[in-house]
Amino acid sequence: MRLERIRLQLIRLPLREPFRIASGVTHERRILLTRLDFGGVEGIGECVAGEAPFYSAETVDTARLVIERHVGPALLGRELAGPEDVAPLLDSAARGHAMAKAALEMATWDAFARAAGVSMTDALGGRGGSVLAGVSLGIQDDTAALLDRVADYLDQGYARIKLKIAPGRDLDVVAAVRVQFPGISLTVDANAAYSVRDLNRLRALDDFGLDYIEQPFPPDALLLHAELQAHLDTALCLDETITSPERCRDALKLGACRVVNIKPGRLGGYVRSVEVHDACAEVDVPVWCGGMLESGIGRAHNLALATLPNMTLPGDTSASDRYWVRDVVDPPFTLNEDGSVDVPTGPGIGVTLDEDFLHSIEEDRLDLR
Repeated sequence: MRLERIRLQLIRLPLREPFRIASGVTHERRILLTRLDFGGVEGIGECVAGEAPFYSAETVDTARLVIERHVGPALLGRELAGPEDVAPLLDSAARGHAMAKAALEMATWDAFARAAGVSMTDALGGRGGSVLAGVSLGIQDDTAALLDRVADYLDQGYARIKLKIAPGRDLDVVAAVRVQFPGISLTVDANAAYSVRDLNRLRALDDFGLDYIEQPFPPDALLLHAELQAHLDTALCLDETITSPERCRDALKLGACRVVNIKPGRLGGYVRSVEVHDACAEVDVPVWCGGMLESGIGRAHNLALATLPNMTLPGDTSASDRYWVRDVVDPPFTLNEDGSVDVPTGPGIGVTLDEDFLHSIEEDRLDLR
């Protein structure tokens, strides 16, 4: 298929409530959507870069610029035999900028799946059906209010509770949750907020029966993660560190983790995400699909990826109403009684866009031809 047009649609989607992690607070999401026209077949992607460089160096504005000036022109007018052709073309056009590239690569997968009349799950080799959903809670100043929130999400049926932590908002908070809810599946995520000075504090988390401790140290600190993992019974899970399949293999070889969080936006798209999935499966390391406060478009992409066989842990695939008063897909994603979310079965990512709502929250658009 030949790519005729890239539409960059920038929307502003308010969060139901502010979401706080160790590096900053998000009140709304400026989201860059990529809508690719392959001669009448559209593929849709979502760039997960934030408005500020909290999680990574990329932002929604840098991604838009890189797509407009560099990686977009590398695809326009190209005859593509399949979506696997995209990553090498994008890599030849720019170094880095994985989130910008993923927004194009994943939209291309969507278009090819639609053209073939198959679901994204089938295109990736997944199992379909539904996937267990976890919920992530931002850092809270009021522990009593946090306990109420945890109780509410458990009542809704979520299969895993993840607490965002930071130095000073960690041990006491986790202890309070574990005492109140002794048997739940519980994890913590530090978003790289700790340093070598915090080794003893992190080792103390071993007492709480956590499923895993996610990304305590900065992304480049592979050896420090390996040192901590060697002194913990609890598994470490790496997120920000896993920027490529090669990086993942290094982490596994060093013993820096026993769980991996796969985010396709962080890795540059589906092809490298599947490669990381497979590398972990080879050594019996479980993986799960992380979230970046996606709209229903990005959530549909993530759900398809989460059906791969080694995705054995609940992911950040919450229902739409966890984050949004109104989602951009119709119908929105909902949570089943068993704590799962259904994977769309229609062609491509299998969702219908609420075009009227998208138009009402559109901040800007740009067509590249």
